[in-house]
Amino acid sequence: MKKNLFLVAIPLLALILGWTLWNTGFAVPIAWTAAITFWVACWWIAEPIPIPATSLLPMALFPLVGVLTPGQIAESYGNPLILLLLGGFMLSVGMEKSGAHRRIALRMVSLFGGQSGQGGRKLVFGFMAASAILSMWISNAATTLMLLSIAMAVIAQTNNVQLRTALLLGIAYAASVGGIGTPVGTPPNLVFFQVYEENTGREPSFLQWMLWTVPVVFVMLPVVGFWLTRRLGKVEPIELPSVGPWRSAEVRTLLVFGVTALLWVTRIQPLGGWSGLLGLSEANDASVALMGVLAMFVIPAGGSNKSERLLDWKSASRIPWGILLLFSGGICIAKAFVVSGLSGWLGEQLAGLGTLPLLLIVGIICLAVTFLTELTSNTATTTLLLPILAAAALSAEINPLLVMVPATISASFAFMLPVATAPNAIVFGSGELTVKKMAREGVVLNLIGTVVVTLICYLLLE
Repeated sequence: MKKNLFLVAIPLLALILGWTLWNTGFAVPIAWTAAITFWVACWWIAEPIPIPATSLLPMALFPLVGVLTPGQIAESYGNPLILLLLGGFMLSVGMEKSGAHRRIALRMVSLFGGQSGQGGRKLVFGFMAASAILSMWISNAATTLMLLSIAMAVIAQTNNVQLRTALLLGIAYAASVGGIGTPVGTPPNLVFFQVYEENTGREPSFLQWMLWTVPVVFVMLPVVGFWLTRRLGKVEPIELPSVGPWRSAEVRTLLVFGVTALLWVTRIQPLGGWSGLLGLSEANDASVALMGVLAMFVIPAGGSNKSERLLDWKSASRIPWGILLLFSGGICIAKAFVVSGLSGWLGEQLAGLGTLPLLLIVGIICLAVTFLTELTSNTATTTLLLPILAAAALSAEINPLLVMVPATISASFAFMLPVATAPNAIVFGSGELTVKKMAREGVVLNLIGTVVVTLICYLLLE
């Protein structure tokens, strides 16, 4: 009943908003952009229809009302960052298909002494390190699902409730923290890249993003680990699942993934990177990702089945197409903000923010975004907020990076509720956790994360 109400009421309210803005003197494109964005945002939050379906509204409506041309719409839904996300998802599926990610995870847990029985903290830290590193390169949801199956086998060997809680929450939280470390780690990172380029004409490199965010990962990860294990003592020795000998498919997949990651990082840095050295100025991260995907389709997996490849279409087609539509809709809205003039108007209204201390502005943004994304999609949240923050920063003559990068990171730092992030929902689905327990541990980490992100981003970007 409530969903049916949203289906009818939100479009009507959007029309009323647009008419009111137009009637009070706003240009028609601004009125339509505000109305359609309101409609999309409300449906993203309330979900009367699936989020990917709602993400088709900008493509359907902006050309209809003349805000964007069909060509501009096509540029949004076929943006190179969409192709990068597509390639990243397919590479992740290839990693899952080979099982290489599971081997990496178990090796890392063993390196931390997880089998020694010297302390539950080592076991938790091992799983968290594996979760963070894997989620920098593959989907944090896929990382959490894979590690959850291993963790459930581990916690079946102990009755220590504190260890069970710390291990499951550690995996989920570390996946969220690790996801900020690379541009392909989580979709909000790529939303930042698109909105920043749309508003400034510049695009940070893969390596530059890592220089800003990896310090946050290195600080936040042990903080999360020590907080979750603060009551843990020694636990009985725990046996990890066996991984067996290396298989050819695992080795080949890791080689493809490693080469792809190296090409991402060194494309334009240092000294112009390989693209400058080879005179390939039009090369981008999307082309690198898609070449990696093609390599997986071509390279044999080895083993007894001679015809099997590292990646097949049946596996590749399982990628989350809905995320691509959500991201595309967000790019379309960001372009409409600029083209219609709404971005400039918002910037003028928020120019007064420049009178506040910069550190305070960054802190308020981090706190607001962190708690907002407890209830809303972090991709949808960054899609709606980043164009506004970019406009406000430019109008107030503040470096846009100082407000946009912290906001993007904070969108992944929601630790309180199962609905906040996919990793939270996945570990909550294990049945081992309660909402009260997750909220009690997560609220403190939300506040700590706000402080960590504010200070590190301010120091690195100011």
